[in-house]
Amino acid sequence: MKGTAEMDKEYGVQMYEIAKRLFPICRSITGSGVRETLKILGEYAKGLTTYEVPTGTEVFDWTVPKEWAIREAYIENEQGNHIVDYKDSNLHVMGYSGPVDQWVDLQQLKEYIYTQEDQPQAIPYVTSYYKERYGFCMTKIQKDSLKEGKYHMVIDSELFDGSLTYGELIIPGKSEQEILISTYICHPSMANNECSGPALAITLANWLHERKDRRYTYRILFLPETIGSITYLSKHIAWLKDHVQAGFVLSCVGDDRDYSIIESRYGKTLADRALKSVLSSHAGQYSTYSFLQRGSDERQYNAPGVDLPVVAFCRSKYGEYPEYHTSMDNMELVSPDGFAGAFAVMRKTIELLEHNRKYKMKVLCEPQLGKRGLYPTVSRKGIYQDTTVLRDFIAYADGTMDLMDIAQKIQADIEAVLQVSMVLLEHGLIGE
Repeated sequence: MKGTAEMDKEYGVQMYEIAKRLFPICRSITGSGVRETLKILGEYAKGLTTYEVPTGTEVFDWTVPKEWAIREAYIENEQGNHIVDYKDSNLHVMGYSGPVDQWVDLQQLKEYIYTQEDQPQAIPYVTSYYKERYGFCMTKIQKDSLKEGKYHMVIDSELFDGSLTYGELIIPGKSEQEILISTYICHPSMANNECSGPALAITLANWLHERKDRRYTYRILFLPETIGSITYLSKHIAWLKDHVQAGFVLSCVGDDRDYSIIESRYGKTLADRALKSVLSSHAGQYSTYSFLQRGSDERQYNAPGVDLPVVAFCRSKYGEYPEYHTSMDNMELVSPDGFAGAFAVMRKTIELLEHNRKYKMKVLCEPQLGKRGLYPTVSRKGIYQDTTVLRDFIAYADGTMDLMDIAQKIQADIEAVLQVSMVLLEHGLIGE
């Protein structure tokens, strides 16, 4: 039988391959790239359902925008050479660019070119979703090397009344209480920022399908960032507020530099406690960011009046690593080991949530552990150190604290506390 570490590594390899398949796709907040992404993800876990929300639909204070389609984009010089081409990198085009077919001189051209000034070797990721314009992106080095002359700007694109697409996968448990997992599918070719979250989410779905005796129901969402979560909340907010016990936004989970949590608005939810407990045990050192440093869909799930218990989980946090939102966020930045680590954290977090209870001893005074093979039957100096967590757990299993409270109180590793609880349950010494 495979151990959990071996299983995590195998899932890490699978996630890397999923991300590699997703990487070339030109995604935006609407369009064929989102649909193609969801079709691929559906191959890895059963039950993924796709929904379409028409352009013009009012979703709280927002409106579902027009759908964007792009077929071709390039800049050519007077010799007919393409100096940038959408076919080479979909980052060369500003996201949601309208159509253009125009010859301009160099100075005019530069008005429509975006670069990353502090990273002259990188192509930046630039969008204009809610104001119609067009533009191109290239490295600062390339822009500075352009020579005087005429240039032909071509973008064959279309903005039209279509729909916004999102995916939902619900895995039932014994209870209607839910764990929410959310990720986004709206960025073009960036490996860590875009492809890693969906790869982890769909792999967790596959693992959850195989897990028996699920206590919670799991709701896994694949959304265009911001407008997608707002749209989803506008349709399901009442149910989510009544049923979601903890939630996690997955983003930038494929590198191997760090582990990070972006807290909920007040940092005190079950999701905050569970993820921090696991990160302390699994990684030792990790980065904690307050809600003031939010940036992904945790913004919407924590909004006043929504108030869902949701945190964000990253390896290196979005916006904090140098390759973020540039062409340097490629498949070399992520790795199977990086994915395996992220999977292990979320697997352990889910297992903790599944087993977390307020337990109470079923016997008065200390139980006779020796006769159950849980305690040394020969007494001598130093022999009881290996049973410290067991004995301390028993001392505080009075029905007032859950596993995370007890782990904090006795200053023990949450995984050790979880293991002790399972042993005591097996021997019938504790109950809820």
